[in-house]
Amino acid sequence: MHSEFTVSRRQFAKTFSVATAGLAVGLNSFAQSTAPSSKPQIKLGLDNFAVRAMKWNAAQLIDYAATLNTDSLFISDLDAFESLEENHLKELRQNAADRGLQIHVGTWSICPTSKSFRNKHGTAEEHLALGIRVAKALGSPVIRVILGNGEDRKTDGGIEARIADTVKVCKALRNEAMDANVKIAMENHAGDMQAPELVQLIEAAGKEYVGVNMDSGNALWTMEDPLQTLEILGPYVATTSLRDGLIWESENGATVQWTAMGEGMIDWKTYFTRFAELCPGVPVHIETISGFNREIPYLKEDFWSVWPRTKASDFAKFLALAKQGKPKPTHKSANHEAEQTYQKGEIERSIGYCRNILGLGRQS
Repeated sequence: MHSEFTVSRRQFAKTFSVATAGLAVGLNSFAQSTAPSSKPQIKLGLDNFAVRAMKWNAAQLIDYAATLNTDSLFISDLDAFESLEENHLKELRQNAADRGLQIHVGTWSICPTSKSFRNKHGTAEEHLALGIRVAKALGSPVIRVILGNGEDRKTDGGIEARIADTVKVCKALRNEAMDANVKIAMENHAGDMQAPELVQLIEAAGKEYVGVNMDSGNALWTMEDPLQTLEILGPYVATTSLRDGLIWESENGATVQWTAMGEGMIDWKTYFTRFAELCPGVPVHIETISGFNREIPYLKEDFWSVWPRTKASDFAKFLALAKQGKPKPTHKSANHEAEQTYQKGEIERSIGYCRNILGLGRQS
């Protein structure tokens, strides 16, 4: 089944050998970049999860984004809103517009069989309907949602079954999304779906009203080169949550640590040149989640059972990255106040890098 995707033991050995031998050829795209020769007209913003320790409400987030002079603000969870009443949301929308900010909005899992699903907002369909209503009131062109996380790949029926369950929920709200002119933006989230699997979900539901919230950091958790993920998902992207990352070989495979922009391995000059071509009009939201390590244990015997469709050629790119990287110690803040300072430092350095080195942001 899916023989064209399967990584067998023999293919794994061959891929590992090829990736090692061809490392010098494949790594140019991940050399650290300098300023681009021309400035792509790409909006720049932040995802509120980057400053989660502040526990700011939506109005405070708008104030903070305005101090950073960004074009956009991604409020990626409904808990940031003191009220979900239409009048309150429209006031926030006007407040943001007065500060030169566009709002994108998001919420959590809409897969009723995912380990990430919560019934806080009712059924999956009721949750998505609420998200669409909130997005419309805020003037957000998207409602970001997720399927779940990597543990869903181990559930009965695997990720294929969870994709099917999510498609049903999307289809149930198709008319509401179309009428509101709000695109359901499904994220590649926390190791749940590889890029081709996310495309499968979108095509099955209907790309006229379902798109992608592209997360470059999460691509590394599914053994993908973020540049390759961009190529696959780019035509479907409606919004973004981006960050840099490091990857290096470790005992059971490879280890990933997310970083501030410009402090990892991604060639952002190349990335955003292609982004401008594939994702015109889509804002770049930076979501820094730094300081901790996650191992991808692809050398363990039972690892591949939940990754049956991984292409050997794509995995080779991931291996090449791991060969290039060097370990970085984890970070732990001494207390909550120190964590707040750390998170603000990560996002503010990242916004500065994107604006001053990459030339992103229309207000720069």
